[in-house]
Amino acid sequence: MNFAVGLKPLLAEARSMESLEKQLICPICLEMFSKPVVILPCQHNLCRKCANDVFQASNPLWQSRGSSAVPSGGRFRCPSCRHEVVLDRHGVYGLQRNLLVENIIDIYKQESARPLHAKAEQHLMCEEHEDERINIYCLRCEVPTCSLCKVFGAHKDCEVAPLPAVYQRQKSELSDGIAMLVAGNDRIQAIITQMEEICHTIEENGRRQKQHVGLRFDALYGILEERKKELLQSIAAEQEAKLQRVRGLIRQYGDHLEASSKLVESAIQAMEEPQMALYLQHSKELLKKITDMSKASMSSRPEPGYENMDHFSINVDYVAEMLRTIEFQTEPLGEDEGDGPGDGSEAAADEDRLDSLEVPEAAEDVGPRQKPASSPHGQH
Repeated sequence: MNFAVGLKPLLAEARSMESLEKQLICPICLEMFSKPVVILPCQHNLCRKCANDVFQASNPLWQSRGSSAVPSGGRFRCPSCRHEVVLDRHGVYGLQRNLLVENIIDIYKQESARPLHAKAEQHLMCEEHEDERINIYCLRCEVPTCSLCKVFGAHKDCEVAPLPAVYQRQKSELSDGIAMLVAGNDRIQAIITQMEEICHTIEENGRRQKQHVGLRFDALYGILEERKKELLQSIAAEQEAKLQRVRGLIRQYGDHLEASSKLVESAIQAMEEPQMALYLQHSKELLKKITDMSKASMSSRPEPGYENMDHFSINVDYVAEMLRTIEFQTEPLGEDEGDGPGDGSEAAADEDRLDSLEVPEAAEDVGPRQKPASSPHGQH
């Protein structure tokens, strides 16, 4: 019997297990990962205990997980790629566990616990030929079988291959499948991390744009309030001027009425004077005062409609319509243009809206002004 041929699959399996063991070494303690195993955002794995030791050494002010006095975590640098990670208040205990690596460790330890010679001594026997070991593989039926089955049995017309070769090939395929699965999980984890960053960016951009729109509307509110204040001041100024004039006239008429009343009282008292000589001494002066009082001009009064304030009416329908048409811009602006409070493109758009709404009024005003210009041509 050729023992060298029988040892080749065992040596190949030992090399495969050694290669797998190298992938399961922690870069901190240089030993096989001890559970639980945590995965960093850079996709490298560490023992959680080792990661916690390094984290606490680089963040001496950070307390244990059980303390509630620490509102935030610290910084952790990956020992493999030196990528810096900002951890939350849970520290390394907030990192995600890599359950796939832990399961592979369990499988590896179970396989390593079995000695090679025990594996070599385990042989399955053929069910049809009890004294024959299963040592070949039927490629057509895809089942292990023995040499007698190939010579005399059910697989005599089938193509076969040595069992170790098929075993090594399928085990290599399984190992490649495991590596592919691990790589796929790493890619999925990277995609998840990227999508989480996208979510954070979306939230931040939405918050910034809400603040930007709020500031723009606050500026509009300020413009409306300022214009409202100016218009109200104009109304108040004319109101005060008219009131002062009318109140001045009221005082004039009041003074005239008071003087006329006193003159009437004096005239009545003079009428009651019994002595004619004494009456005649004062009657001429009294008659002159009455004549002057009656001739006094009190025709000054407010003209009709003086109290009317309707000329202060305003029409804000076109402004309201323009405000209702405010929409988001279809073309994105640069940072310098979008952040400025007096954006030129927005101002131009507002002017275009105002011009489009004011065109009918302008057309009405142009018509009458053009008529005098056409009349001389009609005379000629």
